[in-house]
Amino acid sequence: MQFIDLGKQQELIRNKIENNIKKVLDHGKYIMGPEVRELEEELAEYVGVKYAIGCSSGTDALIMSLMAYGVKEGDYIITTPFTFIATAEVISLLGARPIFVDIDQNTYNIDPDKIKEFLKDPIDPATKNTIETDRIKGIIPVDIFGLPADYDRIDKIAKKYNMFVIEDAAQSFGAEYKGRKAGLLGDIGCTSFFPAKPLGCYGDGGMIFTNNEDIAGKISSIRVHGKGSFKYDNIRIGLNGRLDTIQAAILLAKFDIFPEEVGLRQKVAERYNEALKDKFYLQDVLEGYISAWAQYSIRPKENNRDYYLRVLKDNDIPTAIYYPKSLHLQEAFEPLGYEKGDFPVSEECSESIFSLPFWPYMGKKDQKFIIEVYCL
Repeated sequence: MQFIDLGKQQELIRNKIENNIKKVLDHGKYIMGPEVRELEEELAEYVGVKYAIGCSSGTDALIMSLMAYGVKEGDYIITTPFTFIATAEVISLLGARPIFVDIDQNTYNIDPDKIKEFLKDPIDPATKNTIETDRIKGIIPVDIFGLPADYDRIDKIAKKYNMFVIEDAAQSFGAEYKGRKAGLLGDIGCTSFFPAKPLGCYGDGGMIFTNNEDIAGKISSIRVHGKGSFKYDNIRIGLNGRLDTIQAAILLAKFDIFPEEVGLRQKVAERYNEALKDKFYLQDVLEGYISAWAQYSIRPKENNRDYYLRVLKDNDIPTAIYYPKSLHLQEAFEPLGYEKGDFPVSEECSESIFSLPFWPYMGKKDQKFIIEVYCL
């Protein structure tokens, strides 16, 4: 058994993938070819935004979005400590400082109440000095495991303090929040097409979504070295953040079956939920939310994580831990001044959570075997 099996999906669309790649080989436009624009148009329509800008990865989507807002040294950005390092890493790369805020114990997403609490008395943990709120430029919530954060409450806070909101939708493409698609929930939405994501290519790739024409124009410029009206006209500092044409061609083939796969993910998650709800804490998908289920993650109510991981390993069932160490405790972020105990909910989740095999075409037989192992 695999942790994520992409083989069945490829079987269904292998001919279309190969035909799309052949078209790219035939026209030879490997950089910014017509498939990139076609994908941008299709995904913009799906999400419900005016602008979609393809890029080289979910990480580059985040850093280019921050660059479009002019984030620089001396600025602060609020985000979650319970996520992959890329979310906070891009803040530091621009010379700004991540400010971590703890998560909700049921959804594992950043807790809006704790954002409000921090902003009442914003202290830099490294300097112990009060942060002027006009230096806190934005909030980056993460839709962890495919579940959107509470954007209505986050947006209300952001508006009060004149901050932008960048939705880290790296795991949540296909998810919904109160009738709106992930990618549409902040001022900017950023997603990843890493192969294991709900919509993944066969390499690296990402996309940025926005309704803001000015921001879209800046990001389009930034992704090609700050390009202006012609090739060697550079109007700002940028980077090489383009999406490869071949990856766009693969994503077009995959997107044909993607809406159906979102539905299949719900069914796999429902079977797990019904069988495991008595022994494990499950991620709380509230009314009005649809998760993309990038990962299916659980926390034991009894025994400990090591016990269950050992039982699974003895039965040749693969697992993964997202994320074993919260970001505020990572060596890379030591200069920020955080200590163990600062974010107890995030820390407890890191110490207890683990993920089960999950993919949209997961057979009932495989799932039943995993469930029976747990219910021994």
